[in-house]
Amino acid sequence: MSGDLEQRLAAQALEIDALRTELEETNQGVLALYAELDTQAQQLRQATELKSRFLAYMSHEFRTPLASIRSLARLLLDRVDGPLTVEQEKQIQFIQSTSAEFAEMINDLLDLAKVEAGRVEISPEWFELVDLFSALRGMFKPVLTNPDVLLVFDEPQQTLPLYTDDKKLSQILRNYISNALKFTLKGEVRVSAVQNGDESITFSVSDTGIGIDRAHHPAIFQDFVQVDSPVQRRLRGTGLGLSLSRHLAELLGGSVALDSELGRGSVFSVTVPLQLQRSGQVVPERRKPRT
Repeated sequence: MSGDLEQRLAAQALEIDALRTELEETNQGVLALYAELDTQAQQLRQATELKSRFLAYMSHEFRTPLASIRSLARLLLDRVDGPLTVEQEKQIQFIQSTSAEFAEMINDLLDLAKVEAGRVEISPEWFELVDLFSALRGMFKPVLTNPDVLLVFDEPQQTLPLYTDDKKLSQILRNYISNALKFTLKGEVRVSAVQNGDESITFSVSDTGIGIDRAHHPAIFQDFVQVDSPVQRRLRGTGLGLSLSRHLAELLGGSVALDSELGRGSVFSVTVPLQLQRSGQVVPERRKPRT
């Protein structure tokens, strides 16, 4: 009996040694994997930083010559150097519109580089929803050149104060409205806001435009994504505005969404807290307007 017991104990000891050896090898493999992942993460951070620095540098470098082109085009259209033929005016207007698209791309690139580099400052303050809508309405009034499209703002039914960065929120809505006007040939673009029950608010920009196939929805808020369509090919864009909107919404503690079908229009929305809560900061008391 004692001999059998000794053999079993010896076999178990060998088994334990084998398991211990296997466990040590596994631990070494895990440590090596962690080290490799850490190295790759560091390389990714460096690549992201280099990309952001490159985008910021190139954006700044492009601005000076682009400003000169736009200024010269404006002088020519103002007939400072004399009259223009119909064809000359058409060509200069093309230069002006193309340079405006280029300027939009540069601004989007610079903003995106700042976001990715973590250099975007969020400055929340109290403001009224009606004031935000009023500012947007005035901003887009000069660019409503298509008589077949109406831009409608649903006025809020009650006074609604918000505490967030109104400039960043306005930038998101401007991107939405610009896209909606660009891809809506007839009908309306409607801007609205609905207060939710979880102390948040959802802004929506709906249109009667060309719509977006559901197959493209998962990628629509990614960098440099453009939906392939005849209108999209005719009206070039940067593919950065929606991506930038998503990043800005996340900085405001919110999220973006899309509801659209091909040929039936689109609804782009952004949901943000009514009061932006930041770590270590207290929301200041709202000052009541003087009567």
